[in-house]
Amino acid sequence: MTKEVDDLTINYEEDGLLVVKELDKEILSKGAWTTILFRYQNWDKAKGEYAKEMYTIRRYQKRQGEYTSKSKFNISSREQAEKIIETLQKWLKKNK
Repeated sequence: MTKEVDDLTINYEEDGLLVVKELDKEILSKGAWTTILFRYQNWDKAKGEYAKEMYTIRRYQKRQGEYTSKSKFNISSREQAEKIIETLQKWLKKNK
C-alpha cells in the first residue's frame, strides 16, 4: 500500500492496460481512518473504450505507517449519485 494519503489511488493495471482509471478524488477525512470519494471509469474490453463514469467511497486504515483498504461502497449510476446528493441535502436542511 502507501504511506501518504495523497498517494492513495484506485488506478489498476493489468498487462500494461489501465483497466480502472481514476479521474478525480476528494479526501473526505484524514487520520488513522481515511475516507476518499473517487470518480473513475472501467475499461470495457468488448467496446475497446472506457465505460461511463462511476463513483466509489473507500475507507482506509493506517496501521504501522501504511494505509490498508478496509471497505468500499460503489455508487452504481449517475441516478444513484443524484439520489444520494438529494437525500443528504434534504437531511442537512432539516437539521440546520
